[in-house]
Amino acid sequence: MSLDQIIPAIFLIAVLILVLPGFLSSNSKLEQFIKNLFFWSIIVVSIVLVTYLIF
Repeated sequence: MSLDQIIPAIFLIAVLILVLPGFLSSNSKLEQFIKNLFFWSIIVVSIVLVTYLIF
């Protein structure tokens, strides 16, 4: 892996560490957690697809 791949990965992990505790505490019910996880996965997949199509 080059430095161009390592730095964004570190930033994404840092954002995940910052966001994950609040995400888990606000989704105490399993149904709500799965629903929000589904929405977030759609957002991430759409961003990955758009960046793949652009670049």
